[in-house]
Amino acid sequence: MAGLPGTARTRSGSPDSAAALDGAFLCSPLGGLMVAQAVLGLLVWALIADTTYYLHAAYSWVMFVSIFLWIVTVLFFMTYLLQLQLKFYVIPWPLVLMIFNAAATILYVTAFVTCAAAVQPTSWRQWDYNRRAAASFFACLTMITYGVSTFFSFRAWKGFGSNAATSQVTDH
Repeated sequence: MAGLPGTARTRSGSPDSAAALDGAFLCSPLGGLMVAQAVLGLLVWALIADTTYYLHAAYSWVMFVSIFLWIVTVLFFMTYLLQLQLKFYVIPWPLVLMIFNAAATILYVTAFVTCAAAVQPTSWRQWDYNRRAAASFFACLTMITYGVSTFFSFRAWKGFGSNAATSQVTDH
């Protein structure tokens, strides 16, 4: 599948081979976006966690979304970086990644709106206000990166930019 490095099955990608690092994945748009999502998502939940978020129910939702999606993004990143998707070739990885990115975009839209709406400039603790406002900004950036990843995942799933005759050939 075009767009997802490491999805072309080669002799080194056979199920018997050991996991190897895929340097081309890091240079791909999806690899770069996954790194950005992990860094930005970490900033969101670290900034919220450093406030008194437990006093406001809205921030609990933001924490759940940011931590859950951060963990799943890191797992997907490690899967593609170590080329583990080649060992589980029966799973339609481009489709799974596209569905995940679309769901993550929707969840981050709700987290961003919730976080931004709950920021109160009259907070009695100024540092909480600053961290919550920064978390809202980074939640917006994270939401955008998941949206762009959804676009690239859709293109990879549909096989745009690849030869239809050769992309159907596998050596199971």
